[in-house]
Amino acid sequence: MNLKKQLFIAFLISFVSLFGFGIMALLVSKHAILTFDGRIISFIQGFEAPMQTTIMRIFSFIGGTIPVIVISLFAIIFLYKVLKHRSELVLFIAVILGANILFATLKQLFHRARPDLHRLAEVSNYSFPSGHATMAFALYGVLTFLLWRHISSRLGRTLLIILSGFMIVTIGISRIYLGVHYPSDIIAGYFISAFWLTFAIGFYQRYKERQYKKNLTN
Repeated sequence: MNLKKQLFIAFLISFVSLFGFGIMALLVSKHAILTFDGRIISFIQGFEAPMQTTIMRIFSFIGGTIPVIVISLFAIIFLYKVLKHRSELVLFIAVILGANILFATLKQLFHRARPDLHRLAEVSNYSFPSGHATMAFALYGVLTFLLWRHISSRLGRTLLIILSGFMIVTIGISRIYLGVHYPSDIIAGYFISAFWLTFAIGFYQRYKERQYKKNLTN
């Protein structure tokens, strides 16, 4: 796949994701998605049981600030010391910091209160969009992109996608199960994170191509 096609796909996904977030934001602002949220919450919490609650608490914790920082630090060390790819390190940091700034800013803009239907955990800040969902998509998404480039086998790449997808989806579901987020918060978090991730990757790919052409002419 040539660079122009890669960039087109990246920016198309970025635009569609931003549009998707805009739709979610509009529906939330007009309180037009409460029925959908309520039905999904009821369905997911219908599986409540002691074992499931423990598992969901674990995944919710994994998607929290401290584990994300720890995983990010390990990834930074790996990229810097092992792979010695400085540009990939910059991309990783830009995606993680950018996603964090995005969800924190948007929470303050929308001021959406947490659901109070059946809460199994307590959280004090605003609900929309979900920080856990945003950061999970950004973290595991950028790791998938970077590691994919260093995995040659189809099995390895397939397992990478399955693991990343599983972590992203399960962390999001855990927040709904615990009653601290509406499903629309989770979906919006995925959308805004996908927007930023693909936007950053598009610029990264363009930068790498320019560096490659520059090295050829030197």
